[in-house]
Amino acid sequence: MARKSLVGVVADELLDRIVAGEFPPGTVVPGELELSARHEVSRMTVREAMKTLEAQRILSVERGRGTFVNPLGQWASLEAVLRASSEGTKDAEAAVQLIELRRMLETGACELAAERISDADLDVLTKHVDKMQAAHDVNDVAAFVEADLAFHDVILHASGNVFVAVLFEPLHRVLEARRTETSAVPEIQEHAINHHRKIASALSSRNPHEARIAMDAHMQQTLDDLKTYVLEA
Repeated sequence: MARKSLVGVVADELLDRIVAGEFPPGTVVPGELELSARHEVSRMTVREAMKTLEAQRILSVERGRGTFVNPLGQWASLEAVLRASSEGTKDAEAAVQLIELRRMLETGACELAAERISDADLDVLTKHVDKMQAAHDVNDVAAFVEADLAFHDVILHASGNVFVAVLFEPLHRVLEARRTETSAVPEIQEHAINHHRKIASALSSRNPHEARIAMDAHMQQTLDDLKTYVLEA
């Protein structure tokens, strides 16, 4: 793996501080002198690091006033947004928007998979649901999340669309973090198992419409559960 440049290191550490909530949206980040002293690098290095974050729309410069942190919704870096969603403080809006994104991608993928999924993949789906049930029975959240993610991964690849799987890959880390939080609730596990069985059944019927409806119902239940058991808890 290539070693990060000093510019990359400074930019990454400043982003870490932003993600951690040290500099909330709308606040001013430290100036070049303070950052150069903190990182023991030149002001030119700090300036280039700031330009990197500015290009990603994480920071915005207001002449005469300073450099400000932009709201998450303005960021143009997927990696940075994912870091903020998985490592940062709880963000209800980001959690809801993640499900909205999944709904757009996964309902379509499930519809495509209905006509393309192999019998072997259908068997694997059933095994993943059985693993979810077994994990639920012994309250093994980690095993439940692993089987849950694996179930959806099979469908994404079974869609036969290479772009779908590639687009979804960067989301894995944030999905794992979010699922670990929500799957700690037994009722959410029960709902997920029920919907996963319905999705597997719809895919087995090879009916694209039924498959899409089943996945959409699962996404709606996921959103309802998030609001009921997590965000309002």
